This record gives sequence, C-alpha cells and structure tokens, in this order.
Amino acid sequence: MPVRPTAPLLLVTALVAAGTLTACGGDSGDDPDTVKVSFKQSTDNQIKVMDTYLADIKKQFEKENPGKKVKLVPIKAPDSEYYTKLQQMMRSPKTAPDLVYEDTFLINSDITSGYLKPLDPYLDKWKDWDQFIGTSKSAAKAADGKTYGVPDGTDTRGLWFSKGIFKKAGLPADWQPESWDEILDAARTIKKKVPGVTPMNIYTGKPAGEAATMQGMEMLLYGTGQDPMYDPKSKKWVTGSQGFKDSLEFVETVYKEKLGPDVTDALDPNFATRVRGELLPEDKLGINLDGSWLPQDWGKGAGHEWPQWSKKLGLAHMPTQNGEAPGKVSMSGGWTWAIPAKASNPDLAFKFIEQMQTKANAQKWYVANSGIAVRKDVAKDPAYLKAQPGLKFFTDLVPSTHYRPAFPAYPKVSTAVQEAMEKVTTGDASVADAASGYDEEVKAATDGEVIEK
Repeated sequence: MPVRPTAPLLLVTALVAAGTLTACGGDSGDDPDTVKVSFKQSTDNQIKVMDTYLADIKKQFEKENPGKKVKLVPIKAPDSEYYTKLQQMMRSPKTAPDLVYEDTFLINSDITSGYLKPLDPYLDKWKDWDQFIGTSKSAAKAADGKTYGVPDGTDTRGLWFSKGIFKKAGLPADWQPESWDEILDAARTIKKKVPGVTPMNIYTGKPAGEAATMQGMEMLLYGTGQDPMYDPKSKKWVTGSQGFKDSLEFVETVYKEKLGPDVTDALDPNFATRVRGELLPEDKLGINLDGSWLPQDWGKGAGHEWPQWSKKLGLAHMPTQNGEAPGKVSMSGGWTWAIPAKASNPDLAFKFIEQMQTKANAQKWYVANSGIAVRKDVAKDPAYLKAQPGLKFFTDLVPSTHYRPAFPAYPKVSTAVQEAMEKVTTGDASVADAASGYDEEVKAATDGEVIEK
C-alpha cells in the first residue's frame, strides 16, 4: 500500500504553500488593481485545460479593463491536499486570494468556517444569473439562504467500456447492464476470456478521496433506495442501512475476486490519471465507473491526445441494484468560483467571474472541460450539444441524477465512506465490521444526528 501523508504533514505542506503565496504574491496583496485567482492545477503535467482557459480569460479581462491585472495562482495537488492548502490560504488576509475554485462538496463546510463571502449583492445586479439552472444554484447556497459561489458547470457519471476488450470477451458492443450482477458477470467474463487486462475499475479508499465516495460508493448506494445517505424528512444522516452493506459487498467482490486493479494501484492517489492517460487509451481496462469529464484529457493538445476514443469506448448508464425504477443512477457535483471573506479585491473578483461566465466563455469552458452546461442558453445551443461525442449521453442523465447532501458534515461523512471502502478492498475488515465502523464515525461527525434504517 502507498504511504499517505499524515494530517500534520498536509498542514505543513499547506503552510508552506501559503508562505510561498505570500512571498510571490506580496506585490499584489494590497494592489487594488490586481485580482488574484487561485485554482486547482492538474497533477498531470500534460493536462493544461484549466491553465489554457484562464490564460485566455485573463487576456480578455486585461484588455477590456485597462490598468487592471490578473495574477493566476495555481495549486498543484491531489484533491484532498488542494482543499487543505486552499483553506489555509483563506485564513489570513495576507494569503487569501481574491477568487478561489471551490468543489461543491466542500463549499458548505467552508461557508460554516467563515472562509467565504456571500455573493447575493453581486448576483442581484447580474442579469446572467437568471440563465443558471436552479439545481446548480442550490449547490452553492448555505443554510442561511445566501449564495456563496457561481457554478462553472456540473457533471454526471456512468460506465465507460472498451469495445475492443468486449469483442474479445464475446460481450455486446451495445452493452447496457440492468443490474449490479450483470456488471460483475461482464467483469468475470473479461477476466476469463481476456487475460492481461483489468476487467473493471471502481475507485476506492482514502487515497482516491472524493472520487471513491462519488464515483464509487454513491453510484452504488443511490441505486439501493430513496435518500440512502441523508433523510430530508427527519434531517438526519442514515446509518445501519442494508443498502450501504450491499454497496460495500459489491466493492469487496470486485477486489476479492480480482476483477479490479491490483490493490496497490487502486490505493495510489494518482491512479485516476493512469486510468485516463494509460489504461483506457491502451486497451488495458474493460469497464470503468467514472465521470463525464474524461474526454478533456483526450482532446487536441490536451496532453493524452486520443481522437479515436469515441470509436473505441462505449457508454452505458449505471443501473440500480436489481433494475428497480427508474433503472439508472448518476451522481452530479461540480465546482464553483467563490470569493474569500478576507479577499482584498472582491469587486474586481466578481467582475472576473462575469468575464468567465459570458455565454461564449461558459460554452468554451464546458466543451474544453467536458462539462455539463448549467446555463440554460448554452444547454439549448445545438453547437454545444454537437461539440463532443458523449455530451448528449451524459446530459441526458441529468433527470435521473442525484446530488450529495450539501451540509457541513458531508466531508467527514465522505471520509468515513472512503475508510469503509478501503477496509473491504484490502480485506482488513468484513463488510459488517466496515459498515459498523462507518456508522460510528457518522454518529461522531454529526453529533448523533442519525436515523437507523
């Protein structure tokens, strides 16, 4: 198993990052004409999608606002370390950027911590805000009713599969499983008939972070029944559910039967980069439970150029456990642009958001990032729908998608999910014990605000 940095080490890393920002960003810290924009830079050096997009917006912004400057502050780190570094930076006016890229799963936690500024005074005067779909707006809304972020797209998830491997295994080119068992059966067939490839990938464990929770556990869990993680009626988190145990059992089966990647690989924090850049393009992976954004790595000049991907890969929706209505499952998340409470130039920061979120610039980003449009005018544009293979497939999953419970306790609950998954992946605990451990962690994270199902 790979060695993971401990929490104190992550904090030291964050402090170093914050100190570095002070050192290199000191000139613009009090400059009212410079907006500092912090974002997550890919850990894969060949992937420059966000860098290229922001460089273009910076150029536009500086041209249209003479005398104003944009300072891009990339943070190159895996998701979990990115969140830690960002929070550390936002704690002090000396290191706080003016604009930050916030994952919707963490935004409520950061709102509760007082790191972010409410944007309602800006949004009330911004006519384009009416173009954003309601569900995307709610992803950045806090319990106080105020909105703290502007979404730059959403995503959905499904099953990617290799047509070449399926052909060798005698599986159909138009494969569409109707239950979890049919997915496992296909993976077992691949293992038997196509040696030397990984039959299936499902992200798991703490090193994978939120990818394990969302692309892994929740894509299973939300196919076991209504409100399987948080009960909106009682306003309590769910523990003791059979659906959670069944989902863990699926993960256990994948790794116990060696239908998935080697455990050491699965618990490598950079494994997702290998999946996109190596295993799928090189026909080494049969089935991949993953997100709509994968093609961003395969476009022209994107780093792992693969123009044939739409001919080589098939797409299938994730089924419910036994094919129960509505028959398909997806999870949606996404990222937002938010302004830290201690930002030096919040007005200029929102002006930069407006520049990024013109119809033309938003559409350019959705296509480059393989994102799902959250602007109504873009979603209706035929040019957007035809811009990339697979875009219509993933956009059509929106009606049957689910959103994570947007509450401050979610990040801790998510970590508990990852720990339970890791235990059954490595065989360190039975499904029952791992589920029990999850229940105890959820009770601790939510001050006992749970409901047994």
